[in-house]
Amino acid sequence: MNYSTIKKTAIAASLVAALGYAENAQAQAQVFGGRSQYRTWSIGLQGGITTPNVLIGGQNAFGKKVGYFQNKVGEYYGLTIRKQFSPLFGLELEGNRGKIKTYNHDLYVNDATGAGFEPGSGDGTGQANSAITSVNWAGSLNGVFQLGTIDFLRRENAVNFYAKVGLGAFAYNPVQYANNTFDGAEVYNNKGNWGDEIFGDRDAVGDRDYRLGMYVPVGVGVKFKLSEVVALNLGYTMNFTDEAALYGPSSSDSKQRFANVYGGLEFTLGSRDKENLTFANPVSNLYDELKDPSLRNEVEALKQRVSALEGTVDQLGKDSDGDGVSDKFDKCPNTPAGTQVDGSGCPIKFPEPVVQAPAATTGEYFAPIGFEFDSSVLKTESYATLDKLAKELRDNNKSVTLDGYASAEGTEAYNLNLSKDRANAVKQYLVNAGVPASSIIANGYGEANPIASNDTEAGRVQNRRVEIKK
Repeated sequence: MNYSTIKKTAIAASLVAALGYAENAQAQAQVFGGRSQYRTWSIGLQGGITTPNVLIGGQNAFGKKVGYFQNKVGEYYGLTIRKQFSPLFGLELEGNRGKIKTYNHDLYVNDATGAGFEPGSGDGTGQANSAITSVNWAGSLNGVFQLGTIDFLRRENAVNFYAKVGLGAFAYNPVQYANNTFDGAEVYNNKGNWGDEIFGDRDAVGDRDYRLGMYVPVGVGVKFKLSEVVALNLGYTMNFTDEAALYGPSSSDSKQRFANVYGGLEFTLGSRDKENLTFANPVSNLYDELKDPSLRNEVEALKQRVSALEGTVDQLGKDSDGDGVSDKFDKCPNTPAGTQVDGSGCPIKFPEPVVQAPAATTGEYFAPIGFEFDSSVLKTESYATLDKLAKELRDNNKSVTLDGYASAEGTEAYNLNLSKDRANAVKQYLVNAGVPASSIIANGYGEANPIASNDTEAGRVQNRRVEIKK
């Protein structure tokens, strides 16, 4: 294994470890992340009152001027379904129904009919002192914008301010009365005669109980977090309609408006183990990242671990003698510059080829006995050769010299001992086969006299041997 491979492996391992640690730290802190770590759906129930004017003022068509116009409150209630997309913005589907009430303090003539009569004439053409507009249903899609929080240094706020604007449609029917008690003679009631106002002729006569119109809700509010699930919602909405007849026929073609003040409860859906995105504060999350001691400790621990891994990589890459093999794996340190070395950092020897010739006059030739890498244990395939050798030595009362060798892996001192062990292993086998120990000489020569190149595995296999000399 060369230095380049070692370095790549170590760097890859360090990156995997660092990323795994960082991911675990982030999972524990949960400071950053997408919407999946929050609860984003909620439903709300609300109820309140309506007024026929709005805070920004303006003329109301039921009276000739604002001074003629008097507030009466009507009931208004509904529900909301909201999806929060970020700590700053969400979409809300809102539905309501209820009544809007108004009356004139001073009597006036209904100029829409061109006639003027005393109150209570009861013929439908006289003076209208009051009106009730029934809103059968009103539905709108609103964009809700989070404006701020009181607890701006907490990850989850307790109080949130918001503003909303949307677009909706509603079905309504106004009834005008000749007095201001809302139960006198009806001057005007078109219920059952409305046409298709939105998609057809707005003046068409039909059989609908309610007139269809469009409106734009614009409002502000505040939410108080009561628990992880429930919040108190208080708000005020101005509703700008596209209707001149919101309170019945009038002498003005101005578009009408009304407002509603409401209060209600909002219920957050989802697991309580997750934060409510409505009350999550990204600024305080950043504050936590900078100020939270536990997070700082995790970051510092990660830095120390990365530094340790970088030090290990540098140590693995250190090559003091410049032979291309790191000190960690260099078995021959301080090799002279320019020396060709093998994978263990030891000089490569290039001996003259040795031709092994069988002895012509000393009996049968016996091939060298081979061994496995770093082993002095005899292979079973050597037994037949050694049995023949033992028989020849016994029958002819001859002696034999055993020369043990090793390939070039490892240090020279280690390989010298290994070669002696291999020669003694062959000697012991012959002694066990009946050859006198005095007839056997066992020598070890380590890496000397290789019969093949140590640069290849095939050559190193040939060099792991014991030669038999008679």
